Amino acid sequence: MSEQPEKKLSDEDQAKVDRYLQSRINRVERKPFRPLLLLAVIVGVLTLLSLVSVFIARTKGVV
Repeated sequence: MSEQPEKKLSDEDQAKVDRYLQSRINRVERKPFRPLLLLAVIVGVLTLLSLVSVFIARTKGVV
């Protein structure tokens, strides 16, 4: 009862796709993902926005 999934591409088309994926056109060198840097940027932006909002509140006499 183990049926083979129906092919969506012909063998010729699949060969073209495989050739494209192996070519240098599709490859991009990327720097490694650094989650701690992302966290630092997010905390920095939130801190800056908080300080700006406190400054605005103090100049308007809310705080």
